[in-house]
Amino acid sequence: MAKVEVKQLLEAGVHFGHLTRKWNPNMAPYIYMERNGIHVINLYKTVAKLDEANEALAKIAASGRKILFVATKKQAKDIVAEKAANVNMPYITERWPGGMLTNFVTIRKAVKKMASIDRMKKDGTFLTLSKKERLQVDRLRQKLEKNLGSISDMTRLPGALFVVDTMREHIAVKEAQKLNIPIFAMVDTNSDPRDVDYLIPSNDDASKSIDIIMTQVTDAIAEGLKERKNEKQSNKEGKDTAKAPEAKAETKKAAVAEEAKTSEADDLTKIEGAGPKAAEALVNAGIDTFAKVAKADPEKMKEILTEASSRMAHLDPTSWPKQAQMAADGKWDELKEWQDNVKGGVE
Repeated sequence: MAKVEVKQLLEAGVHFGHLTRKWNPNMAPYIYMERNGIHVINLYKTVAKLDEANEALAKIAASGRKILFVATKKQAKDIVAEKAANVNMPYITERWPGGMLTNFVTIRKAVKKMASIDRMKKDGTFLTLSKKERLQVDRLRQKLEKNLGSISDMTRLPGALFVVDTMREHIAVKEAQKLNIPIFAMVDTNSDPRDVDYLIPSNDDASKSIDIIMTQVTDAIAEGLKERKNEKQSNKEGKDTAKAPEAKAETKKAAVAEEAKTSEADDLTKIEGAGPKAAEALVNAGIDTFAKVAKADPEKMKEILTEASSRMAHLDPTSWPKQAQMAADGKWDELKEWQDNVKGGVE
């Protein structure tokens, strides 16, 4: 992925903030100067924060988790929909459905309703309905498609949330905070950066600015997905090699299986509620495998997270040992089912 230059951001108008009277004082570290009553964003800090966010997003994508994009403002919705669709990620560009994250089970029921209507049309059941009933069902299908069609493949809570304009999407931000879902966002000078885990100081109103940031972000996600694909391919080749009829075939097979198990065990972001920063803090503390997390004391882990960053003080690792044990035992289907039924990894 080509690293974005400050000159490119400048040409796209990423540096233009809001009027000085509308600023949020917490954005002061990211403001370069004031000119003609408008704050100018420090683009060197934008580049640094963008690199940090891209690295974290690539890791989440490589782990197999989905990243939900949220942008309902007119100038952003088409850009976000196109870019997110290119990397096969879910997105919300119409009105944010209240409880989208905190009441995810109900939202999934609505998506399943959409799928059941499609089955009715395929098996001919739809034609047995009266003309009025068919019209009502069609209208319901269109409404569901408009609001939830883009998240039909999202079968579990996302691994992260990417927001354009945190003030406009404040409900989405609050829901993600409640469930300990990492928040990535384009943050303008009128927004509060404290609500976001990975902020990108930038103009969130101009379409050119949104386009260039979204291009960089989705390119990073595409790299993460490519890395995941290559890893799967190499694991498959390793297993095929282990099956060769040679004298040490069984030994090689065991070694390949153990290596694959170790590589997955190191990806602690597969634990619901543990984002990239939390996983990094645990690894730095020596808790770098699922087996170690399974044996770790939740209170001790909470101390480690709080010491690493005050922003992680709200995390609740009570269920992490239980999840880690399932992962260590290779019970991925059981773990996925458990995570789908529990909000944010908190029982």
